[in-house]
Amino acid sequence: MTRSALYVPGDAPDKLTKALGLGADELLVDLEDSVPPDAKEDTRRAVAAWLTGAVPRAAPRIWVRVNPGATGLRDAAGVALAGVAGVVAAKTETAARLTALDRVLGRAEREQGLTPGTFGVIPLVETARALLDARELARGPRVVRLQLGEADLRAETGMDPGPDGRELLYARSRIVYASAAAGIAPPLAPVATDIRDTDALRSSTEALRRLGFQGRACVHPAQIPVVNEVFTPTPGALAAAHEVIVRYEDALAAGSAVCRDRAGRLIDAAVVRSARRVVALVPGGPRAPGPRGGGPPGAPGSGAP
Repeated sequence: MTRSALYVPGDAPDKLTKALGLGADELLVDLEDSVPPDAKEDTRRAVAAWLTGAVPRAAPRIWVRVNPGATGLRDAAGVALAGVAGVVAAKTETAARLTALDRVLGRAEREQGLTPGTFGVIPLVETARALLDARELARGPRVVRLQLGEADLRAETGMDPGPDGRELLYARSRIVYASAAAGIAPPLAPVATDIRDTDALRSSTEALRRLGFQGRACVHPAQIPVVNEVFTPTPGALAAAHEVIVRYEDALAAGSAVCRDRAGRLIDAAVVRSARRVVALVPGGPRAPGPRGGGPPGAPGSGAP
């Protein structure tokens, strides 16, 4: 489960090493916006050297944000190394872009003797064109989730969101729906650029979670604890989810496909799917019980997320 993903400039090796212990579930090593144009080649080599160094096994999952165009393909070829989860493809607009990345990453897997599909891709949706084609991008090769980049989208459209961000609701919802329709993981929520206002960060992160995002990208270590807390179910929420699952399975065993919770609210299969999603969000937590009759883990109705 990803609750938080911290952006770290690729041209700062000391920050990369320090970031491993800051509590983020993932690191997004950046070769794009935070790196000056004349430093991109050197930064790519430096990041590759860091990745092949002493990165501990228990480190956060590591993704590398690569540049658009031909530079990004060279980036992907240079950082597709064992231990890397994959690449975040900046300013992705077309399925052709994803196909090109698939070829580069597939070649790297073959050359290193890695299992096909080892490297994933996260298209970063940052333009109007990409947003309107989000469903196609979500179905691209190797795509594991989408990510919304709002700064570029706002600049392109002239959008000037207010404090509650309602002007971005369409873009955010479209990314969530495209992900669900493609059967991939929920998208990672966009960054909050004000690193001082943790109350506003909490409020906006809670709103994004309610909208269907899972996890949020961070630009400063101070944001990580707040984001992790918002995307970790409370003990009360976890207990309620378990109760829903148990009540439903007891009802099934008694021959009914519906029941009620202790407050009298209806429980059916859709409610149980939501409850199982809550249970699956707890790192290392207990698994939701499966149907009384069982079925192999991962089978329909087995309780495996």
